[in-house]
Amino acid sequence: MTKSQKGLPDIVQATTDFEKWASRHVNLIRSDVKLKHRNMALSAFPFFRATFYRWAQLWPLICPELEGATRVLAVGDLHVENFGTWRDFEGRLIWGVNDFDEAWPAPYTVDLVRLVTSAYLAIDAEHLSLNRKGGCEAIEEGYRDSIAKGGGPYVLAEHHRWLRRLATSELRDPVVFWKKILACPKYKGDLPKDVWKMIHGSLPLRTKNYELKARIAGLGSLGHPRILALAAWDGAHIVREAKQLTPSAWTWAQHLHTSEVLSRKLVESAVRILDPHVHFAENWVVRRLAPDCCHIELGTLPEERDEERMLYYMGWETANIHFGSPKAIGAVKKDLARRRGRWLHKAAKAMQKVTLDDWKVWRRNCKDSGATK
Repeated sequence: MTKSQKGLPDIVQATTDFEKWASRHVNLIRSDVKLKHRNMALSAFPFFRATFYRWAQLWPLICPELEGATRVLAVGDLHVENFGTWRDFEGRLIWGVNDFDEAWPAPYTVDLVRLVTSAYLAIDAEHLSLNRKGGCEAIEEGYRDSIAKGGGPYVLAEHHRWLRRLATSELRDPVVFWKKILACPKYKGDLPKDVWKMIHGSLPLRTKNYELKARIAGLGSLGHPRILALAAWDGAHIVREAKQLTPSAWTWAQHLHTSEVLSRKLVESAVRILDPHVHFAENWVVRRLAPDCCHIELGTLPEERDEERMLYYMGWETANIHFGSPKAIGAVKKDLARRRGRWLHKAAKAMQKVTLDDWKVWRRNCKDSGATK
């Protein structure tokens, strides 16, 4: 598309405008934002992950025929690395969508197209080895099957053992995990009273002493304050993370005047086994982190894996989230039944192209300004 993506400001100006808006909702950490900008220049895949705000601007222009699809409370910033594991009340390992920071009402097609687009970018970056046709078909088949069968969460116990092996790969080593946590610098600042109460209340009763640390993580939310409460409990470390949230970037792109955050609503309404250690208050979320309780990066997956099967599961889980809008499911089924052929591939291919166009502009600007050094 280009020509500054059909009249929109270019990606550099859009990023400046978005960050100015975000700074009115959270105390952006400027050094982390600069790191985010450098990461965005490295390759198209991290750029895509870091720029959901741009997707929200481009989506209605690039995919107008899908913009009118049935609306659900959607993930928004869905991609192949927005999946992870957590433990439920019974200690069982659960797999599913890991991050709901951008939850907002949107066409159900948004999550599908964004997930497939991320798979295409991951394939180009050689993070995935399957071809685009196989990846797209696997995601769509998983979504259609889940919508038809009423969904169902992934409990990695006696069932889904194959997925459990991926989720507990030796590359998710506890030693490496705790080394990274312990290396985080001390947090300097005051905690909001509600956040302090959530952190304190989420720790075991006998845990009185803990150290506050600042964590640098994520891509889309890199720059948002992340505060760790690290403690030693009965001979081993435990940690909680508090992260400050903004309203979804959809509200920025659509010029909506609201400070509402819908993460909690989506988590609690979807077909999902809840993480008992996730708590929301105002625009903060507190959760337990552990080697097996975090998102799964593609680089930590074992070399031997069935990638089509994994993407099928991601498509299925996407429908699990959309079941959080039960009144819309009938219309979703009717709309989905009308969509045949390569509609999903064509949309993802178009969104991939404008993403790559923006990334080239961003990379060139960073080189010209010396920001990549």
